[in-house]
Amino acid sequence: MTAGTKVLVADDHPLFRGALKQAIMGAIADIEIVEAGDFDMAKTLAGSHDDLDLILLDLSMPGASGLSALVGMRGLQAAVPVIVVSATDDPETIRRSLELGASGFISKSASMDEIRGAVEAVLEGEIVTPANIDLGEEHDPEISDLIARIQTLTPQQTRVLSMLAEGLLNKQIAYELNVSEATIKAHVSAVLQKLGVDSRTQAVIRLSRIGTEPLSMGN
Repeated sequence: MTAGTKVLVADDHPLFRGALKQAIMGAIADIEIVEAGDFDMAKTLAGSHDDLDLILLDLSMPGASGLSALVGMRGLQAAVPVIVVSATDDPETIRRSLELGASGFISKSASMDEIRGAVEAVLEGEIVTPANIDLGEEHDPEISDLIARIQTLTPQQTRVLSMLAEGLLNKQIAYELNVSEATIKAHVSAVLQKLGVDSRTQAVIRLSRIGTEPLSMGN
């Protein structure tokens, strides 16, 4: 279908990662697949491969805090479509994934044909969700408000927010992003204003809400 395609497959289960690879290779000719078994490696690979065409992201791998992991990945690669892959496939998780910028959602119970079809559709610019699921509407006004606020962040502000959540100081973020500390201070101020909070701690706590709801994980 699509030639010269590079895909990042990020999942901590080798067997399922292998199944994803098999499905993708059946859909795409001339493909290069890079693999990550934890979220830190996924971020490293996403940051070092500027020619990615697609990211498949497991929300529950080590280091990933549910949907906040999706926010972090979108901050790293805003232009690359992301398909969330999760065993937690309730309507809320799917809907919130799409609202936070995912281009698709694949349930871990999906068949090889469904995975293949989803990958093909997203690479063609479509938005894909599991069939026959009513995504409904958000019933938690705080989550709805938070997602709307996150949607206003620029990719760089999104990345800064994710790095704040990792506990990095301004000077560390400045080093990672190769910009001045003053620039990071300006980004942090903008993030706090857009999230409607007064401190970095409050921003991290707000972000953690989408990391733990509705997905319940220890990470």
